[in-house]
Amino acid sequence: MATAAVVTLRHVGRGDLARKRGELRDVIRAAAIVEFAEHGLRGASTQGIADRAGISKTKLHYYIASKEELYAEVLTQITATWADLFEGIALDNGPEAFLSDYIARKVRFSLTHPAEVRLFTGEVMRGAPMLHKVWAGSREATLRASRLIDGWADQGLIRRVDPLLLQFHIWAMTEAYAVMAVEARFMSGVPEGTALNEAHISAEVTALVLRGLRP
Repeated sequence: MATAAVVTLRHVGRGDLARKRGELRDVIRAAAIVEFAEHGLRGASTQGIADRAGISKTKLHYYIASKEELYAEVLTQITATWADLFEGIALDNGPEAFLSDYIARKVRFSLTHPAEVRLFTGEVMRGAPMLHKVWAGSREATLRASRLIDGWADQGLIRRVDPLLLQFHIWAMTEAYAVMAVEARFMSGVPEGTALNEAHISAEVTALVLRGLRP
């Protein structure tokens, strides 16, 4: 009985340690996203990431091999999240319900995770040197979406459009509220620290898209 108790306690201890390490890894990723969003891969530093995470640079390097590896990791995370936004919506309710849900999710992500959007956009603007390594899955998801959009047109549910351009336009309209957040706040008279009106933005973008798709 005593031996069993010791083993159980040790197991709990290891589990607790693994949980704490996982939590710190999440903190490091969040800090890295902000650092990379502000400075890009070249301008970011491991010291800057460590400072944002509230740990020493030595401790940071216990968890990461290099900033390049960490940068690739967060890029992969962001592209996977965007794929999940699309893949997680039911397909059997028609284009209006699908696009309304998708646009709402994209707007919400831009407003709640602006650093991720700015990091991704900055990488693309620099020619996507690292993104090409993790972009294949996103392209496949985009092509699947294009087939879905073409299918709606075949059924007469929407007018015939270029399915890739439709996706580009939705991305541009929704991601602008992360990339151009400062401009959006200034022009709208919304002070820093006050949330932009997510419901209003989603409704306006959705209405614009759906009206443009009417057969």
